[in-house]
Amino acid sequence: MSVQVRGTDGIAEVVIDFPPVNALPAQTWHDLAAALTAAGADQQTRVVILSAAGRGFCAGVDIKEMQRLAGQEGILRASQGCFAAFAAVYECPVPVIAAVQGFCLGGGIGLAGNADVIIAAEDATFGLPEVDRGALGAATHLARLVPQPLLRAMVYTCQTVTAQQLLSFGTVFTVVPGAELGAAARSLATAIAAKDPLVIRLAKQSLNGIEPVDVKRSYRYEQGFTYELNLAGAGDRARQAFMDGQR
Repeated sequence: MSVQVRGTDGIAEVVIDFPPVNALPAQTWHDLAAALTAAGADQQTRVVILSAAGRGFCAGVDIKEMQRLAGQEGILRASQGCFAAFAAVYECPVPVIAAVQGFCLGGGIGLAGNADVIIAAEDATFGLPEVDRGALGAATHLARLVPQPLLRAMVYTCQTVTAQQLLSFGTVFTVVPGAELGAAARSLATAIAAKDPLVIRLAKQSLNGIEPVDVKRSYRYEQGFTYELNLAGAGDRARQAFMDGQR
C-alpha cells in the first residue's frame, strides 16, 4: 500500500510509503487526498499526522510515470493529483501535523506547506526543484514557510533550506533527532486531541477563513504556467534531461 492509515485515541496517522523516494504517481496523490478526506470526515478523529516511511518525506511527482504517458496525459494527471492532495491537507476539518524527515521537495512542499503544524527531523531539507524540471508550482506553499526574498532565490536556484532555518523563521514548530520524530508528532497530536473537538474543528475553520491568500486559487494560478511550459516543450525537455541524468 502506498498510502497507509492507522488510528487510535482520536489521532489518525496517514503514512506515505512509496519506495524508493516517495516520488508519487498520479493515482497515489488521489489516494492520499482520499485518505486525508476520510480521516477528517470521521467524527472520532481529532487530529491527523501526515508522515512518511523511508529516508525522505516526499520527493514530489513520479517523473518516470509522466514521461511514459502519451501526450499531455502525464502532466495533467500529476497536476490534478497534486491539487487534490494539497487541498485535502488544507481543508481537512481537523489540524494536520506534518512529520517531515529527510527530503521534502516539490509536491512535498505542497503537503507540508498546507499543514497546520510541521515537526521536522534534524536532517530535513525543504526545496522546490521545479525550475530544473521545466515546471512551476508549490511556491504558494513555500511562501508559508520562508520570507519572500528567500522564496524567490529558492525558486530561481532550486536550492534547499534546512529544518533549522525554518525553525528560526517560526514556520517549523520544533526540530528533533530523526529517531524522535514520530514520538514528537504524537505528543503534539495528543495535546491537541485532548481539547474539546468541536472547538478545535471550529478553530481550524476560522483560521482557514482569515488566511490572506486563497491557497487553492493561488496554486491553480501557478499550475497554469506549468501547462504553458509543457505546451512550449520546455517541460518535456527538462524532464527528459532529468531522466538522462543531466540534472
